[in-house]
Amino acid sequence: MKRASFDLGQVILQQLPHRRYGAVNLNQMKSMRTQVILVAMLAAASFAQSDVDTIIQRSVEANAADWKAAPDYDYIERDRQQGGGTKTYEERMILGSPYERLIAVNGKPLSPERQAQEQQKLDTTVVERQKESQQEREQRIAKYEKEREGEDLMMEQLTKALDFKLVGEQRLGAQDVYVLKATPRPGYEPPNTEAKVLTGMEGKLWIDKKTFQWVKVEATVIHPVSIGGFLAEVEPGTHFELEKMALADNIWLPKHFAMKSRAKILFLFTRKSQADETYSGYHKTAPIQAIAAER
Repeated sequence: MKRASFDLGQVILQQLPHRRYGAVNLNQMKSMRTQVILVAMLAAASFAQSDVDTIIQRSVEANAADWKAAPDYDYIERDRQQGGGTKTYEERMILGSPYERLIAVNGKPLSPERQAQEQQKLDTTVVERQKESQQEREQRIAKYEKEREGEDLMMEQLTKALDFKLVGEQRLGAQDVYVLKATPRPGYEPPNTEAKVLTGMEGKLWIDKKTFQWVKVEATVIHPVSIGGFLAEVEPGTHFELEKMALADNIWLPKHFAMKSRAKILFLFTRKSQADETYSGYHKTAPIQAIAAER
């Protein structure tokens, strides 16, 4: 797309009226060249911004499809603990909402006794959900969907809260990607407390050129943002990073998520937290009959 912008400038430059107007003095020639170059630069900038808007819009559509498909997949999640070590979970959708079962600690399978305990928890959950009343099931699923709606809203607000600029193209892993820089958009009014943090963030996106999927996203808080009135603020240095992976049917789901945050509670006490999560083993959610058969 950059090449198209450059070609547009070249076409305009080729239209210089050197011969059409006969003899032209040197100062007039320099003036005309300057004007044409400025026009070419403005046209190229406009074209580039149009491209960026298209890239972002296509990426939002791709992410919306991913978000919609995510509940159809079970997966393995490995969480790095703040005190050291890891815990690995099997994440399953069971009758409309997820359930996680611990399957390993520090990369080692659980003991037979611990495995039996975790299996018993799973069996109990399956039975309880099968025996739910219609109202109970609707309430459970509604709670899960409300959490997901919050995630979807943040994705929507991301494109409204930030201005994007195409800064390059490169190869990232197996993908050819666009590289975009994101900065806070002046005048943005967040609709809720969660989205308010976007007013103090800048970031970088690596977007696949073929699918417009987000291969990688980085975001950093660059100035303090109050998130609880007089209660708390997110401080500079808070950093988020997300990497996604391709599955079948052009669906991309998370591969790795990392976060380091600093928040000042009551503007006096600094609280630090972090997360480091790796995802793998995606496969279509098993029907409830298959899960029940494992008991």
